[in-house]
Amino acid sequence: MPNPPDDAERNRFSARAARYARVGANVGGVAARIAGARLIGGAGAGNAAALSAALGSLKGPLMKVAQLMATIPDVLPPDYAAELQKLQSDAPPMGWAFVRRRMMAELGRDWESRFTSFDHKPAAAASLGQVHRAVALDGEALACKLQYPDMQAAVEADLKQLDILFSLHRRMDPAIDTREIATEIGARVREELDYRREAKHAALYAEMLAGQSKVRVPRVRADLSTGRLLSLQWLEGAKILGFTDHGLEERNRLAEAMFTAWWLPFSQFGVIHGDPHLGNYTVFLDEAGAPQGINLLDYGCIRIFPPRFVAGVMDLYRGLGAGDEARVVHAYETWGFKGLTRELIDVLNIWARFIYGPLLDDRVRTIADGVEPGQYGRREAFQVHSALKRLGPVTVPREFVFMDRAAIGLGAVFLHLRAELNFHRLFEDAVQGFSEAGVAERQAAALARAGL
Repeated sequence: MPNPPDDAERNRFSARAARYARVGANVGGVAARIAGARLIGGAGAGNAAALSAALGSLKGPLMKVAQLMATIPDVLPPDYAAELQKLQSDAPPMGWAFVRRRMMAELGRDWESRFTSFDHKPAAAASLGQVHRAVALDGEALACKLQYPDMQAAVEADLKQLDILFSLHRRMDPAIDTREIATEIGARVREELDYRREAKHAALYAEMLAGQSKVRVPRVRADLSTGRLLSLQWLEGAKILGFTDHGLEERNRLAEAMFTAWWLPFSQFGVIHGDPHLGNYTVFLDEAGAPQGINLLDYGCIRIFPPRFVAGVMDLYRGLGAGDEARVVHAYETWGFKGLTRELIDVLNIWARFIYGPLLDDRVRTIADGVEPGQYGRREAFQVHSALKRLGPVTVPREFVFMDRAAIGLGAVFLHLRAELNFHRLFEDAVQGFSEAGVAERQAAALARAGL
């Protein structure tokens, strides 16, 4: 991947200072309003809407973080989560003049000569960048993801403002110590701005999912990619929500593909896709137009776990299934939970039984009858949170941020599809022959080949 000829915008002071001013004015004003309402006992709904409006006007990392926080149960009060979830798809695209300047900065003045065609209008726009459809000189259809300007400078400014929101939350509701959560979110957002790393993630997933016919991973075009431009093979597909009224067999096929895409890399390699957002995958069809599987499109938010953490997941699964409390406690200790009293273990088990419930139940079932996709996990999170108010503050190990997010997001997809599957059998197939040493060996080899 070629380096850009001039990376002057990286952490540019003027851009960073301007970002501080914009973000600080938006977030600081809302923070003051929330704190004031807290002092006089005001309601939260208006404050939640104000925060959503403030963040919605800001492209970039903070909006990305807001979207992320909204999908993690119990990081935010429910009214705030509901408002911030509305930010998911409203980022306006940048115009052609911007695109030409960015492409010139990444590939040089003759960049257009390196494509047969390059669409002026983006195919998709999000918080950190936008995607254009293009055709390479060899005829391959491409998805070219181009980062918005000054994102490198914006990220540190935005993450400092995130600390304001988290510190405010800790003062208002100290049941969960959010510092580790903030650290984890910061690390993942910084990674998401590095398109060279994302290209390596895509290569890693191509290896991990090799031979899985129901999941397609796009090829990386390294010759047309840089740190802020990522060119991937364009995979034709339709939105997954367009299949919710199809027959059960087809809906189940898509649900099985989603299960494979998330749990097989985790159980075999200790890697998980941390952003199960509906826009990150499409459905590919056969010649007759029937859905066959999913295209996994975005590789910015990937979490690589220590094999020891994966072993803890298996210990908890086996411990809950066998009623082996010592193994359950060992799993929590492996993950770094401190001060494990009887009460705290009981509270943690509420969440564990929710996450593992479908995996332990050896029968065909839906993931959660009668629950709206957007509410999946909220009731259990509220129950845990209420209990932690008596016992907290509890520090949640940082690895749980994206583990929980993936599990909740995946469950919501199963709810959208109204899938009826034996999730226990699917999971047992994924973890067959599991050993911590095996994960460590496979992970090290795969990461080395991907250059990670």
